[in-house]
Amino acid sequence: MRSRRFGGIAAGTLVAGAVLWSFATSDLEVSRMMSAGPRVAEFLGRMFPPDPTVMDEIVKGSAETLRIAILGSLGAVILSVPLGILASETMVSPVLYRPVRTLLAFIRAVPLILVAMLMVGAVGLGPLPGIIAIAFHATGMLAKFYAEAIDGVARRPVAALESAGAGPLARLRHAIWPQMAPVVARDTIFRFELNLRESLILGIVGAGGIGFYIQTYVRSFQYDKAASVTLAVIVMVVAIEAINVALRRRFA
Repeated sequence: MRSRRFGGIAAGTLVAGAVLWSFATSDLEVSRMMSAGPRVAEFLGRMFPPDPTVMDEIVKGSAETLRIAILGSLGAVILSVPLGILASETMVSPVLYRPVRTLLAFIRAVPLILVAMLMVGAVGLGPLPGIIAIAFHATGMLAKFYAEAIDGVARRPVAALESAGAGPLARLRHAIWPQMAPVVARDTIFRFELNLRESLILGIVGAGGIGFYIQTYVRSFQYDKAASVTLAVIVMVVAIEAINVALRRRFA
């Protein structure tokens, strides 16, 4: 009891120290924040009213963004299924699952924007580098989710099949999958929503999608057109969020 209390005090002290250090070293000045208000208001004023003449670009960019998110998510699922199994301590030995988990941690550590830039340099501009970047980056998280879903199932059905001589695939099909299916569906839907949000910014580095038009209009000081595209992005994200909430409730 005393050791737990000491641990809580130590953790709280560490968090408080980190917050105080961040404030002390971040050069936060109230005067600078106050002076930024008029400039932000001027920038927003240039964005209104939005220019409706860019509807064709909005439709084209939105469709490309959806394609990047859908195909990138599909690629991530295809890669994550075997990697999730290999990263599960329930399915394989520590000699195998520990290196796979290290690989997945490395993938998660690489920033998406860096992967997209590398893919643009490798395969050129367009949606293809965005699809590859999304698939690669999402695999690090999705495979981890799948492995945790496998390891989180009840052990008795798995042990019963194992004692009956069932192999790993049979245990996965008949004892593990029925328990983990709702969790896998929820995590996959969540990752797709995240992929869609991330694909919106890939156009900044030339990896396709509606973000390309936002970058183009802002750089050319066409803020009214950038506002139209931004509003379209907001509508798209809200719509996808509503759909994902409905799907998560369905699989809950």
